[in-house]
Amino acid sequence: MLGHHHAHDRRRFVRNTLAAAAGGASALAWLPKLTADDVAVTPDRVLFNPEIEPLVRLLETTPRDRIVDRVFSEIHAGRSYQDLLAALLLAGIRNVQPRPAVGFKFHSVLVVHSAHQASLAAANEHRWTPLLWSIDYFKRAQQSDVEEGDWTMAAAPTGDLPDQAKALGALDEAMANWDIEAADAAATVVARTATAGQILNLLAKHAARDYRSIGHKSIYLANAFRTLDVIGWQHAEPVVRSLCYAILNHTGDPNPAKSDLEVDRVGRSNWKRVDQLSSNWFATKRKPVESATLAKALRTASPEEASQTVVELVNSGTDPDSIYDGVMLAAAELVARQASIVPLHAVTTSNAMRHLYRSVYDDRTRQWLLLQNAAFISHFRQSAQSRGNLASADLLSLEGAPAGDVSLDGLFAQIGANPEAAAASTFTLAQQNDSAQALIARAREMVFLKGNDAHDYKFSSAALEDYEQIAPQWRAHYLAGCSHLLHGDKAPTTSLAKRVLQQDV
Repeated sequence: MLGHHHAHDRRRFVRNTLAAAAGGASALAWLPKLTADDVAVTPDRVLFNPEIEPLVRLLETTPRDRIVDRVFSEIHAGRSYQDLLAALLLAGIRNVQPRPAVGFKFHSVLVVHSAHQASLAAANEHRWTPLLWSIDYFKRAQQSDVEEGDWTMAAAPTGDLPDQAKALGALDEAMANWDIEAADAAATVVARTATAGQILNLLAKHAARDYRSIGHKSIYLANAFRTLDVIGWQHAEPVVRSLCYAILNHTGDPNPAKSDLEVDRVGRSNWKRVDQLSSNWFATKRKPVESATLAKALRTASPEEASQTVVELVNSGTDPDSIYDGVMLAAAELVARQASIVPLHAVTTSNAMRHLYRSVYDDRTRQWLLLQNAAFISHFRQSAQSRGNLASADLLSLEGAPAGDVSLDGLFAQIGANPEAAAASTFTLAQQNDSAQALIARAREMVFLKGNDAHDYKFSSAALEDYEQIAPQWRAHYLAGCSHLLHGDKAPTTSLAKRVLQQDV
């Protein structure tokens, strides 16, 4: 059972969040009204459709210390969840630059779909919490962007646009040449005329081609498209333009199209490896033993060696899903070896690349993404090693704690205090579906109450989604590795959660 104080806080949190969402916002009538100047947007900035633009401006112009109350007021007035989610994504891409890397402050955009995933999986009393947190987080990122030069996304280009029939080819060529201006012109036409499948298929091979920004380009592409599926494709044009701008980020490097840099090399060689794959590359039966073979190989393989191992396994009859199980196990083991920012992205990037793999329609691109994901795990391992020693952890041989010694409350007391014991307890609890689902539900609740960083939402949403996709034989191993980056009861409650707890509505 939760402690008395924690349970009391939780009940207040649930009551007040529900009251605000249901219309108990009369105490917020003091909030100032928007003026005409507040919603004015200069013509050189990208404009959104008239239905959503005023709400975007509200998010942009309301001070951070008032934003949650203002959103409560909007909810009280009948504003839909989808509208608020759309406005949040659009406010982020207009106000937060994906430079010098697609990460850092740009996480306010990257996290939007992860927060939505958390809302979908939440108990009813927590459904609004991830969105409220994300809006508050956007205000933090917006302030950082102001301090770094106050970048704003420009209006769509109007001159030298390619013909509709040639726009997809022009965009592909511009992306291959790392030509930002040509890509923006082509993306504007493509977003207005091409199908979602055509755009995703084209951008996937560019988002996943290089290791710059440690996987955030693939994360942005996957999450942006998943968010558009929720908020509506009428918002596609600015999102697609933003995606192209982010994918073409190569800050600090010469034009990669005219260079031979390490971060680009395996992406190019993997297109050649695709030609080595058997025509019967998509087997129909998983081979869990081969998942372990790949996971072990990824402990030492270079990016090129990792990709070649995948070729050999596939050609020997290993199903791609077993390959992905091995990739996911390797990512989770890396988290167990170094519970920090780089291994965390091995998990979140693999989640995104697997989504792209399942979403593109071109088989060559799918095969290439499979090879790229394995190569990225090796990149992540090398990056983690450059930041500090990797502990000796063997996730594949993990043994659980004795069943009689394990409880859900005990586990969440261990998380953050005794990581190895927590991993063993997680392994034991995850052996049974009922206890595994209770563990996942508690882990999500901890993020709602304790998560104070975009990575908390990104990681938990990715890891807990992938738990359901991995083969049953490996689920407990995977979750045990990921437990090293979950939140426990001892973590402090976030300042936003405290504000909601204290809100008198």
